[in-house]
Amino acid sequence: ISIMEKQVLGSSEERTFQYQDSLPSLPVPPLDESLTKYLDAVKPFLNQEEYQRTADIVKKFENGIGKELHQKLLERAKTRRNWLEDWWLNVAYLDLRISTQIHCNMGGPGPYIEHCWPPKEGTQIERACINIWHTLKYWDLLRAEKVAIERSGDAVLDMSQFRMLFCTCKIPGVSRDSIDSYFKTETEGECPSHLIVLCRGRVFAFDAMHEGNMVTPPEIFRQLTYIQKRCHSEPDGPGLAALTSNERTKWAELREYLIELDPKNLTLLEKIQRSLFVVCLDDASPYATPEDYTELTRLGLTGDPTVRWGDKSYNSIFFSNGTCSAFCDHSPFDAMALITMLSFAEKKIIENEGKWKGSDKVRDIPWPEELVFTVDQKIINEIGRTKELYYKKVSDLQLVNYAFTSFGKALIRKKKLHPDTFVQLALQLAYYKCHGRPGCCYETAMTRRFYHGRTETIRPCTVEAVEWCKSMLDPSDSTYERLQLMHKAFAKHNKMRKECENGKGFDRHLLGLLLIAQEQGLPAPEIYTDNAFTASGGGGNFVLSTSLTGYTRFSGSALPMVQHGYGFFYSIRDDRIVVNCSSWKSCPETDAEVLCRTVFQCFQDMLQLTIAAQL
Repeated sequence: ISIMEKQVLGSSEERTFQYQDSLPSLPVPPLDESLTKYLDAVKPFLNQEEYQRTADIVKKFENGIGKELHQKLLERAKTRRNWLEDWWLNVAYLDLRISTQIHCNMGGPGPYIEHCWPPKEGTQIERACINIWHTLKYWDLLRAEKVAIERSGDAVLDMSQFRMLFCTCKIPGVSRDSIDSYFKTETEGECPSHLIVLCRGRVFAFDAMHEGNMVTPPEIFRQLTYIQKRCHSEPDGPGLAALTSNERTKWAELREYLIELDPKNLTLLEKIQRSLFVVCLDDASPYATPEDYTELTRLGLTGDPTVRWGDKSYNSIFFSNGTCSAFCDHSPFDAMALITMLSFAEKKIIENEGKWKGSDKVRDIPWPEELVFTVDQKIINEIGRTKELYYKKVSDLQLVNYAFTSFGKALIRKKKLHPDTFVQLALQLAYYKCHGRPGCCYETAMTRRFYHGRTETIRPCTVEAVEWCKSMLDPSDSTYERLQLMHKAFAKHNKMRKECENGKGFDRHLLGLLLIAQEQGLPAPEIYTDNAFTASGGGGNFVLSTSLTGYTRFSGSALPMVQHGYGFFYSIRDDRIVVNCSSWKSCPETDAEVLCRTVFQCFQDMLQLTIAAQL
């Protein structure tokens, strides 16, 4: 059909979810390839003798039980478009019994302080209503399937995670949580349209639609002002939201108790679960500058638990000085879906200079309703205990979020280097400098070119990276030798990234084989109990938990995976690299501040290397 005919037919517009049914299934890689890659990945952590032992174990696995498990995995993959999906959700998220709000949620600061909205007291509500309005516009576009389909080169990417941004909540279970999502596109039917607002321990709700039209910023302003005035002139509420920060089984039991206490409590909980998202009015005023987002990030991730609903897929936090932050349950989606939405809103905010340029007319819409839970002394005591535990845990967090401003993507690309690999290798070098040994590292690769694809693990601590790190620390090595080794390390990392994105990684494959064994009631094969497996990061033991959060102004983070580890998240812009690094103060070996500063030094060292080479 010609373009003109397409326009007449009105079919030139792609619909957000139109290719979902034609995406390729997630592949199962060949067993021998995965095991070869695994052996290569464990090498930096073993001496010759240990390596030989592991190689023997792997060989035995490949020719024995591994072969059978692989066959069974192939059988499973025949009947599913994504053999990993429900397994991953359970193992990575829903089966966890620790406090997921602290250990798994992700969040990040709003970059608006860099343009329209520098920190300023008294702006909380007016900024909130503009930000909320643009988010609601995005929800509207998504319901109409007018959100642009994302692509990687020519390949269409899976868009299913976007459905989870709205009307989605995790429900605690005694042994496993579940996810409820009520989002529907216009063609699918009715979708909940109310917002939840948390303020001073109280919970309010109001509808974002009135007589078929969306509320405007002046109307949202009226609603939020009403809530804030009431909260500031009346006693604080019980702070029920804090309970979401409990360990999962504990929260599940308390939730059951609440429902037994009064069936009305279930209706109120469901109202929160079904809501579009949660608006959090936080009384803190975090310090923030374009070069230092530390306090804003820390309070976004680990601030007042009575004004966060930890299980909600999106909490939009507004602080009293007009700064803001996002805070999300990680189970329903990965960060890129969120960042796409936030970047859309930011673009619109900038286009309108942070102001509302429409009508100031406010319709006679119903006032917000307060969700008043029936609580007893036991619940009041539990909220107190939960808050105490929460603050004890988060006070142990060391977190920095600094911008490295000497250069960014523009210069790195000019040197014909991949910006993401540049940061990952700098991190490997910095860890080596700080700790005197290689650091097993998890980097997220996106597998969204497959149906319901989420992530695969890139393991940046390669033999090549370690060789280069040793060379950088060996004064007798020449610049030329160092540069050669650096290029080798770059090439290896780039190759791994490509493989992982194309479903040819090995971590998810190894997980699948282990889960098949478990389902068959078999003991874990020796490859999984071997020291090399854990030492190289397997089984969730990565010392460096890292991710590129893209090339926008949005950066985000999550906390370290292990007690003696680091969380290391970064966004790369044309002129800067914004790094978010966290560790636990109770671990004497780790120091997020020192690691971050060392990484910045390594950025300079790597650039110097490429310059020296040209002389």
